[in-house]
Amino acid sequence: MPIVFTTADAPSSSSLSKVARGDLCAGCGACAALTPGKIEMVTVAPGYLRPKQTEPLNTKEDAAIATICPGLGQTVTAAGRTDPVLWGPHVEMMTGFATDPALRHAGASGGALSAILAHLIESGTVDAVVEIAAAEDLPISNATVVNAGRDGVLASAGSRYAPSAPLAGLAVQLADHAATGHRFALVGKPCDAVALRALRDTDPRYAAAFPVILSFFCAGVPSLTGVEKILDALDTDLDSTASFRFRGNGWPGRATAIAHDSTARSMSYHDSWGKILSKHVQHRCKICADGTGVAADIVCADAWESDAAGYPVFAEADGISLIVARTALGADLIVAAQKAGQLETEPFDVATLAAIQPGQRERRRALLARLTALRLLGRPIPRYRGLHIMAAARQNPLTRNLKNFLGTLRRGLRRLH
Repeated sequence: MPIVFTTADAPSSSSLSKVARGDLCAGCGACAALTPGKIEMVTVAPGYLRPKQTEPLNTKEDAAIATICPGLGQTVTAAGRTDPVLWGPHVEMMTGFATDPALRHAGASGGALSAILAHLIESGTVDAVVEIAAAEDLPISNATVVNAGRDGVLASAGSRYAPSAPLAGLAVQLADHAATGHRFALVGKPCDAVALRALRDTDPRYAAAFPVILSFFCAGVPSLTGVEKILDALDTDLDSTASFRFRGNGWPGRATAIAHDSTARSMSYHDSWGKILSKHVQHRCKICADGTGVAADIVCADAWESDAAGYPVFAEADGISLIVARTALGADLIVAAQKAGQLETEPFDVATLAAIQPGQRERRRALLARLTALRLLGRPIPRYRGLHIMAAARQNPLTRNLKNFLGTLRRGLRRLH
């Protein structure tokens, strides 16, 4: 099935208009959740999810979008938690892995996130998990799924480096909660977590229906066109592809396209992400102040080993997850998963994190320079509070900040012409 691109006409909503002018949409779908029947998420060229307004919004709806949209900004309060400049507030950091070998193998790193999800369901903490899996009709794309058991969590394990809008259909879970009392955990990108946290803060229905938010370190959302470039490099195409994994089934795992005749073609994570997908990341992600899930209760990431130069080693190995408890609730849930035998953990020194997550480190340090260039061009930018943007920029040499400023300025001027 070919990728179908839709035209998202210029919105009449003042909030969405600002997002569109600045190309600030993260594609989370929160605006669609707030206004069912008035906004829908559509795929636009070169393969990103964007809101399409189909009916006028009232003043209250427009104001609500302005409040919760992660594209427009984010406010973070440490509230007594440890708050390092690059990594944001947290209660505890550790490394670990799923004790279930299947979850550990299928997961993007050590399967810790999947193990925690399985524990949340099996302990009755939540009734189901809202997360992302491969779309059945377009294997390189994503779909939102609701999993109520370990088998579903296992089937959804592994990173999906393509657009997703897990918040767009939250009205279904709200209705389910109102009717049955069912509670849900949501796993989403850091921007998804920001939007859901804002929804919970402004509407008690979301707080009741979604007591747990989980996320992961995110380096940005590539377009579907970017994913097609992987297929090109593998000398295959979408019509020939029956299923597609970005990684997992090992650590870090390989990008693998399975043909209809079960033939497999694959490439390394270093090549698929480092040489292809990272060049197709949407604009909003390049000016993101939070790629580390500050708004979530629990965040997981890759706990790479480093070489002598301090750069991550991507050789295949048994997966190890970085596990971050952002809130007291998150810390309690991790302890419970350990006691239930779902998770093994070890202490982690946050001072080593900058070396094994260089992408997150460099984007945070470059952010102020990029935002300054966009402001000079008159482009709308997100409003960040409590995210230590100035302090992060001070960690960069002046030459590197200048390079990021001039690069953003040059790209912005090119768009004007």
